[in-house]
Amino acid sequence: MQSLTQKRVRQILAAARKAKILVIGDAMLDHFVWGRVGRISPEAPVPVVDFQRESFMPGGAANVARNLTALNVRTGMITAVGRDPAGRNLKRLLTADNVDCAGMISSRNRVTSIKTRIIAHQQQVVRLDRECAAALDMRIENSLLSQFESQQPECAAVIVGDYGKGVVTDSLMRRVKEICRARGIWLSLDPKPIHKIDLTDLSLITPNRKEAFELAGMEDTASDLPPPKNQTLLKMSDRLLELYRPALLLITLGEHGMLLCRAGSRPVHIPTVAQEVFDVSGAGDSVIATFTLAVAAGASPLEAAIFSNHAAGVVVGKFGTATVSPNELAASFANRL
Repeated sequence: MQSLTQKRVRQILAAARKAKILVIGDAMLDHFVWGRVGRISPEAPVPVVDFQRESFMPGGAANVARNLTALNVRTGMITAVGRDPAGRNLKRLLTADNVDCAGMISSRNRVTSIKTRIIAHQQQVVRLDRECAAALDMRIENSLLSQFESQQPECAAVIVGDYGKGVVTDSLMRRVKEICRARGIWLSLDPKPIHKIDLTDLSLITPNRKEAFELAGMEDTASDLPPPKNQTLLKMSDRLLELYRPALLLITLGEHGMLLCRAGSRPVHIPTVAQEVFDVSGAGDSVIATFTLAVAAGASPLEAAIFSNHAAGVVVGKFGTATVSPNELAASFANRL
């Protein structure tokens, strides 16, 4: 299968620095509590974690944004968060990551989504979610659309990160699609099947395997078969292309890599390049970010898929919602030559 040279990777990265990408969606704060386990609680059969330290990282659509700026792409974040300490912390972290937060609106009527992961000995013990999943009120939605309309003339692509937390409404999505279609702007979306919005006629959708089967209304009956021989997987991808008519469909398959699909063409299977997998949280964010920036930089769909596959391979080798640097990405291709 075609690969990319380091020279081509650096060309894509250089061209991406001239583009601006807007990210719209559910921004979250990822909270990590690190500790060690030395005993079981006498109160219940659960481990007792002795606290050592804690850290915070942008999550959800905010992690998509920081994946872009980590590769030196100008990025704007359009979202709504709570007028609370978590929202202020998230904005501070994004600003430190060089994300333009002019489109980040604080509301007293919302709480900022926080995912707290308790980690002991490099293993996740439990996750606690604090969030608001209610749809935006029209005043906030209109403010976000105003921010989008004011910033979109200079953008090369838009990424919508829908995590089912209320920012991505059907009416907001409809207006974003109308503007992108009228301006010829590339529009990528990471869908959540539990959230019913109109997914038709997008430039790119990037479901993982579970999400893809849910969107197709099919059961995954042959999960052990590799993609080239998995007829159920191929039928599912055909159904998604028929139902939603995306220009491109990229299905992430975990240890089986990715499947790049488009109407009228045979799907292309891209095997994973991950050497070690420590944490898959945020890998999908890296995929949609790097695929979209590659297309915005002039890469072909296959080049963009290979590019994003390598980015995901680097990210899953780190712990937490991580990013990949230009040098790490280039080195990943050097290791494959």
